[in-house]
Amino acid sequence: MSSPRIGVLALQGDTREHLAALGEAGAKATTVRRRAELDAVDGLVIPGGESTTMSHLLRDFDLLEPLRARLADGLPAYGACAGMILLASEILDAGTKGREALPLKGIDMTVRRNAFGRQVDSFEGDIAFQGLDSPVRAVFIRAPWVERIGKGVQVLARAAGHIVAVRQGAVLATAFHPEVTGDRRVHQLFVDIVSAHS
Repeated sequence: MSSPRIGVLALQGDTREHLAALGEAGAKATTVRRRAELDAVDGLVIPGGESTTMSHLLRDFDLLEPLRARLADGLPAYGACAGMILLASEILDAGTKGREALPLKGIDMTVRRNAFGRQVDSFEGDIAFQGLDSPVRAVFIRAPWVERIGKGVQVLARAAGHIVAVRQGAVLATAFHPEVTGDRRVHQLFVDIVSAHS
């Protein structure tokens, strides 16, 4: 099978690092900023960044409802940090009214924004990740955690007792940033999910 075409939502956040990681994992990686670009991809990565800003940009670029619709229709997606927040069905501490993070409802879960603390509380460590043969180096930057999961949501990793990686069907999310470590196994997992889905 040919390499899957995977987009990286390029409105805000660490787009370049995800494009590089996806390329190294065998995907045709491309940026997504417009509806036509969203319609053309087999899977989508929602990078880290600032979830309230990303929500507003999704609205400004007329991508919010089309993205929700594609997720509801089965589009494979992977969200890291802010991407995890946006993929949730419910967001705690979502922000002030009119400037809040907006759930895309890709995974049946409740996520708390900035759960591990502020920028100064950022940390990294090795964590076990279900399905991988050795721990992953997880970099947490103003990271969320998952407070509730619904039926059919698989927990892939925990840190400090909290859920930090999940999967539901073809949708994957991590509270940490694998794109900054050089370990491509999480991106490879997502490329394999998209390939199998296609």
